[in-house]
Amino acid sequence: MALEGQNFCPVLHASSSSQFPLQYDLQLCICILAHHINRADLKSINLKSLASPPVEPTVLFTSSVLNLAELVALRLDLGRLKKVLYFHENQLVYPVRKSQERDFQYGYNQILSCLVADVVAFNSSFNMESFLSSISTFMKTMPDHRPKDLDRLIRPKCRVLHFPIRFPEVTRFLPAHKRLRHSERHVNIYSPAAQHHTDTSVSSENESHEEKLQKEGLQTTSLAPDLEASQNQPACRPCDEREKPRPLHIVWPHRWEHDKDPQLFFQTLLKLKERQLSFEVSVLGETFTDVPDIFAEAKEQLVDHIQYWGFMPSKEDYLKALCQADVVVSTAKHEFFGVAMIEAVHCGCYPLCPNALVYPEIFPATYLYSTPEQLCKKLQHFCKRPQLVRQHVTQVNISTFSWETLEDEFKSLLRADGDMISTEQHTS
Repeated sequence: MALEGQNFCPVLHASSSSQFPLQYDLQLCICILAHHINRADLKSINLKSLASPPVEPTVLFTSSVLNLAELVALRLDLGRLKKVLYFHENQLVYPVRKSQERDFQYGYNQILSCLVADVVAFNSSFNMESFLSSISTFMKTMPDHRPKDLDRLIRPKCRVLHFPIRFPEVTRFLPAHKRLRHSERHVNIYSPAAQHHTDTSVSSENESHEEKLQKEGLQTTSLAPDLEASQNQPACRPCDEREKPRPLHIVWPHRWEHDKDPQLFFQTLLKLKERQLSFEVSVLGETFTDVPDIFAEAKEQLVDHIQYWGFMPSKEDYLKALCQADVVVSTAKHEFFGVAMIEAVHCGCYPLCPNALVYPEIFPATYLYSTPEQLCKKLQHFCKRPQLVRQHVTQVNISTFSWETLEDEFKSLLRADGDMISTEQHTS
């Protein structure tokens, strides 16, 4: 379906999620990359031979991994289009284990692309500010002839536009203590197609939230438990006094790479094990060629605690695993948005994230930790009292990141005349 006669020619790469739910006349060019950075230099050459689209485009939408300056130089016909550059990550602050490993060219390509683009959109404020504030320091690594004030040239073009997520309908996968809260809290973020599959037997529309929970013998807390105040109190009784509560189920759904700091996660779990605390763990996420050794070591040491281990090709199985978990943990040293954490919250998980990177932009302070000791302390407390997280109503407004919320902004961005007036005003 065309957007009021506007034609949209996106150039994306597969390592960005395929969730962009755009329904316009478009020509989609995807470079399938196992290690997208290693092959990024080839993209413009590959796209040079791209056939002209059947309908003349008016907008070029590209990922920040592509060298837009190079592409426009090779394809002069694309230079006249409105050029939108979307940053899902930036190379200026990517964590490297050794400073000499940072490749200057990739960051430099992103700066050049910004200079060529008409609009530069970032998936988070953290991504935008960390990029713009790092340009000056980054350019100082050049031996001489260092251009100045590039950030001032680029900033007027910039805006934050969150990555749009289509939240799947997961009610049928949820345990009872999650289902009752979820059905009310998330009704507005499901797509119309997903709404058709909603389990209508969950509850009556006339019942209050409290009445539903009372039927299940549950209570809710709208704020996180005060860990210091409750540590000297006896553990809360489980809902069913005839048996102990299930062990706390912790999930880590991230790429198996060093920038997600799996070392910290597994070190924390091993401390819980040493203290003879009861817990279960699921380690999900994609693996690539070089998997850190800590994964094999941790699997052997935590074998009695593992529920799920490894990448789940089936999206449905992945969602089921998230729905079964109680707490989702991030130990990332590199995160510009974090779809996995937001999806886990959608599936009813209590989030624990570093008080850094993009996380304070998305999650209230309740769900942030500042040190490894704080992370361990929180998990230890929840292992002793898993009902605290099971009764908790998570205070994260994930509807902000739904496609239904962001649709109009993307439509405006992808119009040939959209978002250009404000940019021209800034630059004049």
